[in-house]
Amino acid sequence: QVQLVESGGGLVQPGGSLRLSCAASGFSFRYYAMTWYRQAPGKERELVASISTRLSTNYADSVKGRFTISRDNAKNTVYLQMNSLKPEDTAVYYCNTYMGAMNYWGKGTPVTVSS
Repeated sequence: QVQLVESGGGLVQPGGSLRLSCAASGFSFRYYAMTWYRQAPGKERELVASISTRLSTNYADSVKGRFTISRDNAKNTVYLQMNSLKPEDTAVYYCNTYMGAMNYWGKGTPVTVSS
């Protein structure tokens, strides 16, 4: 079955960096777009960044120039490099893929940006 497992979250000071990873299994990873979402306390889940099978990328305006999404098809893994982190980036970050008219989600990894 489809599994998405996020890792790499944690506590970081403002201006710091983190790299999130999402290990995928149970499907042909290279043939599907992958997306990172986040959900802050009391807010709706929002799209952060996506990457297509052809490596085209899309970012939320709030993270452009600071975050970079990438994928390694040999490792069935998608990454989110987050630089210049701000307190407003605090959220649980989720990995997502869409196939067969269904959304698949990981359990998320929490990111807290605080001094």
